Amino acid sequence: MWLGALMAHIPIIAPAINEGDYVNRRSVHSINVQIICDAAHVITNVEAKWPGSVHDSRIFRESTLSNRLQSGEVVGFLLGNRGYPCQPTLMTPHPEPEEGPQQLFNQAHNRTRARVEMTIGLLKARFQCLRHLRVRPERACDIIVACVVLHNIAIIRGEQHPAIQIQEPEDDPIQPADYQDGRTVRDMICRSAFWQ
Repeated sequence: MWLGALMAHIPIIAPAINEGDYVNRRSVHSINVQIICDAAHVITNVEAKWPGSVHDSRIFRESTLSNRLQSGEVVGFLLGNRGYPCQPTLMTPHPEPEEGPQQLFNQAHNRTRARVEMTIGLLKARFQCLRHLRVRPERACDIIVACVVLHNIAIIRGEQHPAIQIQEPEDDPIQPADYQDGRTVRDMICRSAFWQ
């Protein structure tokens, strides 16, 4: 099973308490939300509790899903951008792909991750309030999760998709060191699935 993971910053008003924690790298107050979805745009996991300044890899590392994947309780792979560490259950693109299987892997990786970007676009188009929440952070987190639940209901019921605006992916220039095991798994997938 392949799932895509991506972070989305949901803008909020500047909170009175710990205001600096909510300023993201674009100098906007936000909640940093981890969204994981499947190919049908159903959001299978959401972490909506972190201030905008928290790095994507920390959110994943401390998430329940990360622990469940590492323990083998959940079977599958997540696809993440270069802001994540490459791990046995979290595949990131090759940083400088060689011609052939590595390039093909990166192309397939990008196409699959594009589904997450589209899902986030659908979510924000369906719930315009997510473009800028004007509530305190705790309430904003509740609203984000409620919107995800309603989004999933709409997808499952086959509701018409709203017009979407897809944002450019936010590849984080900070690249944590790859974990050797993750790179080994990625290379095995590359050789077995993308060798010509």
